[in-house]
Amino acid sequence: MQKRKALSSDEAFLLSGKIFENFMTYFKPHTGQKVHIFVPIEKFNEIDTQIFIQYFLAQNIRVYVPKIVADQLITIEIFEDTLFETNSWGISEPVSNEDSGENDFHYIITPLLYCDHKGNRIGYGKGFYDSFFQSVLPEAKKIGVNYFDPDEYIDDVWENDIPLDYLVTPTEVLSFFSGLE
Repeated sequence: MQKRKALSSDEAFLLSGKIFENFMTYFKPHTGQKVHIFVPIEKFNEIDTQIFIQYFLAQNIRVYVPKIVADQLITIEIFEDTLFETNSWGISEPVSNEDSGENDFHYIITPLLYCDHKGNRIGYGKGFYDSFFQSVLPEAKKIGVNYFDPDEYIDDVWENDIPLDYLVTPTEVLSFFSGLE
């Protein structure tokens, strides 16, 4: 978190652009696919996923974002005209509370603080994404995005933690996926 917060807004913007380019080159998403993606928390200097969201919407790729309602993560499909509001945690979320009920995503672009060489991630400690990963079809590619490459292993992995399939950084795409693509 400290390394991320130390990045200037220009550095974060440039690195986010490189992450976007690496994602596009590796995964090549196309019209009609479904992407679940987080909206960045500015105060945490998260990857600027608005770049992804704007591209996906322009290419008629269906976009879904998370929203926390009654301590549950629900999935809301968004469009160019979707209205957003800032919640009590400083997260921009759609005004709507209508859960899409979707579970067959092609890609789930996931927030994280850190990811190791095995795909284990450290999030913000609420467990929302581990629960969410259990509810989606196993074919969905769980993809973390991070400004930094992994350099240490996470040794306190919980039994309910679900590892990522990929990590996209400004310099590479790491695959942890053990199944068939």
